[in-house]
This record gives sequence, structure tokens and C-alpha cells, in this order.
Amino acid sequence: MTKNGETEEKGRISSDNYQDFLTTYDLGCSSALVSSGFELVSLDKTNPKKVQFIFRREIGIEKVVDDYFADRLEVKARTFFDNVKMLKNRIYSE
Repeated sequence: MTKNGETEEKGRISSDNYQDFLTTYDLGCSSALVSSGFELVSLDKTNPKKVQFIFRREIGIEKVVDDYFADRLEVKARTFFDNVKMLKNRIYSE
């Protein structure tokens, strides 16, 4: 568990505060969120076939997700790509 008690070990979210977080398995969406300034809290790797990205829920995060999937989100291309690489490094290094 983290110091503030928000997430459990290995990135799992405790059941009493799951609404404080947004989760996704989508690497592109996660890179878009990081590129837009949202905080990646943890990665949940309990499923050996995929990684769940855990973000702190903040005002505007759902709009960024909706805009990403609707192909309306604009972010700097290099920033987006750099964040994809960073997320992949986190997946394979932890």
C-alpha cells in the first residue's frame, strides 16, 4: 500500500476508493492522457496478458478519453511518441 493508502501493492486499486481513479488497458489512450498532463498513478500487471494503466481521476480526464477515441484530441506528436516509449519502458522494466 502507498503512503496515502490509495492503491494496494502491484497497482491494484482498493475497493473503497476505486472511483478516484480511471483505468484503461489502451496504450495509446494512456499516452494521450500522460501527454495531456494527467497523472499516471500505477500499472496493474496482475493479468499476464495485458497491463492496466491507472490514472488519478481529475476534472477533464473523461473528455480527453472521449476526444482520443473520437479522433478529436490534438497533442504534440513527439510528446505522444515519447510517452508511448516511456510507458512501454515502465511495462517491461517493473
